[in-house]
Amino acid sequence: MERTPFAITLDPNTSLANHTGNWRTIKPIYVDRLPPCNHACPAGENIQAWLYHAEEGAYEEAWQQLMQDNPMPAIHGRVCYHPCESACNRGHIDEAVSIHAVERFLGDQAIAQGWRVACAPRTGKNVLVIGAGPGGLSTAYHLARMGHQVTIHEAGPQAGGMMRYGIPKYRLPREIVDAEVARIQSMGVTIRLNSRVDDLEATMAEGRFDAAFLALGAHLARRVEIPGVDAKRVLDAVRFLRDMEGAARPKLGRRVAIYGGGNTAIDVARSVERLGMEPVIIIYRRDLGHAPAFASEITEAQDEGVQFQWLRRIAQGDESTLTVEEMALDEQGKPQPTGRFERIEADSVILALGQRADTGFLRRVSGLRVREDGTIEVDGTMMTGRPGIFAGGDMVPGEQSVTVATGQGKKAARHIDAYLRGSAYVKPEAHEPATFSRLNTWYYTDADASKQPLLNLVRRRSSFDEIVGGLDADTALLEARRCLSCGNCFNCDNCYAVCPDSAVIKLGPGKRYAINYDYCKGCGLCAEECPCGAIDMVREVK
Repeated sequence: MERTPFAITLDPNTSLANHTGNWRTIKPIYVDRLPPCNHACPAGENIQAWLYHAEEGAYEEAWQQLMQDNPMPAIHGRVCYHPCESACNRGHIDEAVSIHAVERFLGDQAIAQGWRVACAPRTGKNVLVIGAGPGGLSTAYHLARMGHQVTIHEAGPQAGGMMRYGIPKYRLPREIVDAEVARIQSMGVTIRLNSRVDDLEATMAEGRFDAAFLALGAHLARRVEIPGVDAKRVLDAVRFLRDMEGAARPKLGRRVAIYGGGNTAIDVARSVERLGMEPVIIIYRRDLGHAPAFASEITEAQDEGVQFQWLRRIAQGDESTLTVEEMALDEQGKPQPTGRFERIEADSVILALGQRADTGFLRRVSGLRVREDGTIEVDGTMMTGRPGIFAGGDMVPGEQSVTVATGQGKKAARHIDAYLRGSAYVKPEAHEPATFSRLNTWYYTDADASKQPLLNLVRRRSSFDEIVGGLDADTALLEARRCLSCGNCFNCDNCYAVCPDSAVIKLGPGKRYAINYDYCKGCGLCAEECPCGAIDMVREVK
């Protein structure tokens, strides 16, 4: 008996007889694309993955996912300059997802709840890390997770590096640094404080270390001589911020000038302001548009009363004043002198002109090459010219920040692990980017970002209390749910609902979908109506 078509009999068992999929010239396939937030993150976080858990209220699962890449989320949620948010596709609709705020919430929850990370069985390998800053701590954390024994030698009295001695307390409370460091120690990482390494080869031999990672921070300030100014009145920013951690405050006088335009200059100025000095003046030889400091930091400093003298350089000084020269930018944006001068009152000057790492003790290491600027040459695996010795963070050329150093620590740990196992780490090939043009924004409603509470201006100017508050569980949930899941299926069921041939098959919660190509005619409705751009239409190959 001849079988009749499904459209006549409504018998689902007869529809395959027509093989309507043979009509296709193109077909849908599910794809994974690289979200712009993930791509922009210097720490290499899978931001979309941990936001997926957070938007379900599964905060510990979200934190565990986050900890695969970043061991210090409570710190990064406070101090990272969050380029992920600048790249966020949501910013084309209303406002970028406040990723750093959710990350901070997860980090704070982990500290409060005592969440822990599991480690692999011990490998018997022993690794030396020099420096307990963000790069060294990150490397130690990831190596410990991989099962290696790690010992950190830190020259200072406390761990944290520039997170403790370079970032003021009003931005990063020290109890947060202590908690994140303590968790890393609980994983078996040994931190030896006040333990300066002067002979790397001898230290490695004595400790029977199989490999080493160099992660010294940039603690040496770049200085400039100011004619006529007593050297006692000139301080460097790194030393000033370090001294702020002690019981005795630095002696500055009543009127303070800061020379520089970066984030360190802003941190110093806002710290001086909290010590009661007025007015606090920042002098910078370029204009606001060319200042390396973050715009938000400059705005907050201005709100707190810090004054700025743009397009100025300090020419000379005397006991109580500075002579500054007005500058003008040429066509290349470089400052040029104008010959016009003015005088300002200043009892002391703090130089915030950048800093570098102290690599002098490494010049005796065979095969290790130190550049003129003090950075170390490394290859693509972050290994120096001396086999088994790796370097990162402020010790290698490139951007200097907590997040960059943390990401380099993870990268170094992967290559060190491969070196110890006699193999090579190969980074997986990245997916194509998930662009805004691929999103179907009709399915997303407007939802402004959750605002973190800001300490009132009076308390900001008179104390070192943390100025930015965190989200609570409810606002963190709402913020996580603003994620568009760019380029990756999140089981919204749109493709299943709109398919006219019932060719989309559900594979179960979290398992996404499959296409029954015997039914699919290649109409493209599923791809057109996919909110996140996770379906491509490709040419059919018969």
